[in-house]
Amino acid sequence: MVETDASAGGEATVSPQALGVDTHCHVFLLEEEPADVLAAARDAGVSRLVCVGIDPESSRRSLELAESFRGVFATAGVHPHTASEFDRRAGSEIEELLAHPTVVGVGETGLDYYRKLSPVEDQHRAFRVHIALSRETGKPLVVHVRDAWDDALSILQEERAERVVLHCFSGDVEVAAEAVRRGYFISFAGNVTYPNAERLREAAASIPADRLVAETDSPFLAPQPVRGRPNSPANLLATLSVLADVRGLDLHEMVASTGSAALIAFPLIR
Repeated sequence: MVETDASAGGEATVSPQALGVDTHCHVFLLEEEPADVLAAARDAGVSRLVCVGIDPESSRRSLELAESFRGVFATAGVHPHTASEFDRRAGSEIEELLAHPTVVGVGETGLDYYRKLSPVEDQHRAFRVHIALSRETGKPLVVHVRDAWDDALSILQEERAERVVLHCFSGDVEVAAEAVRRGYFISFAGNVTYPNAERLREAAASIPADRLVAETDSPFLAPQPVRGRPNSPANLLATLSVLADVRGLDLHEMVASTGSAALIAFPLIR
């Protein structure tokens, strides 16, 4: 059921019973109390959150949040920005966390050639290890790619990655088509709402419904209506509203579609 929330300036919301799923957020980086963040998300119709680790410490924190709050799930991994710190000890910590049933994915991992805060060689090494962990555990791989699509797709193929979620998709229609051909899931964040993001919206319109999911990447990438402020899982609906427009759906249909796809991408969040 789609409703209008006058307190939110007339913006569309959905029933709290709706299956809104934020497939990628970092609750541990938000200034607000987690309980308040999650209450606001539920009020907006976001019933499940995947809290994504970026290093061993934040991965442990994500698990603590998942154990403390209903509807929150964790991942464990090391971001490409700190791939140089992914040594044997860090790998063992991530592997231990992945054994927990509330840790539903591996990552975030991947390649970032925009900032290159870790050398490319270290990023490749860490990425390949994460892919191996995903294959060993059967848990989906949460992949960050920025300015590195050719290498990322090559490594995923070489290492025979199986269940892959391309977080905060930044590619074009051609990259999306190749990802879909491989059976990957493609996740869109708040940047798909930006005025200059026509290429992203074209890609979003081209993807089969069962491969398309949505995220906030909180506290980053706040959608256009709240751009410039820290993002929060409750803002997922602003992104879903734009995705609904480009796909010719109403908001309720978009929430249901991405929620159903999220359950396929992350089977342990059921």
